[in-house]
Amino acid sequence: MISQKILDALKTIGLNLYERKLWVALLARGTSTAGELSEIANVPRSRAYDVLQTLAEKGFVVVQPGKPIKYVAIPPEQALENVKKKLENDLKTSIERIEELKKSPIMKELSDIFKKGIKVVPPEEITGSIRGKYSIFQQLENMFRGAKKKINIVTTAEGLNELFRNHFEILKEAKERGVEIKIALNETEGASEAIKALGSLAEIRVVGKEAPITGRLYIVDGSQLIFGLTDSKEIPEAQEIAFWSKSEYAASNVLEPLFNLAWNHSKELS
Repeated sequence: MISQKILDALKTIGLNLYERKLWVALLARGTSTAGELSEIANVPRSRAYDVLQTLAEKGFVVVQPGKPIKYVAIPPEQALENVKKKLENDLKTSIERIEELKKSPIMKELSDIFKKGIKVVPPEEITGSIRGKYSIFQQLENMFRGAKKKINIVTTAEGLNELFRNHFEILKEAKERGVEIKIALNETEGASEAIKALGSLAEIRVVGKEAPITGRLYIVDGSQLIFGLTDSKEIPEAQEIAFWSKSEYAASNVLEPLFNLAWNHSKELS
């Protein structure tokens, strides 16, 4: 019997259900054939061979040639180390290929295609929702990297801490490019370290009661924006939702005046 706790833990490292069942079954046997393991793990025999071969390629088992072919279990610690090294090597290779592509003539062609295409896209086509904190962070990173003149932010203490942890270096690069960064905080409690660090890059103020704006809003160059649609304190990270738009009208004529209202009714940090 395989506990659900074990199956769930192995799922987090990228093993599908058949891989999980067959590997644990092999650990219990030490060495076995595909037929025996398929019966023990309740995995279709027709799938067992392919799945065990995949496990061998990932570094979880060793194939023992013969008739019939047998599979030998690897100690869990060694198997996980094998997987870790393979992931590191694959990631390194992928990063090298990405860097090569960025430096190649193809990159200019791709950029030209994008620039020509984006000109004919109406604002509603480059507007939508982003789900999940990681995806939101990725889009913010893209916006900050492309900033040319100004970055205006309204955020919470928790949001400021996240900016510090995830985007400090990118905001620093923007500052060095001459980008003006303004941050209007809804609250300051619990963000003293972030305030001190980001205060070297941005002008930070606290929003007064005259403009009780809460939540999170990010506007870059008056042409692109993100604002949160959910309260991050109350829902899981994967369920966080934000609205993103590349509409210059919405950014400069609707939400930037809202930011300016908050900024004009904010106070400098004491």
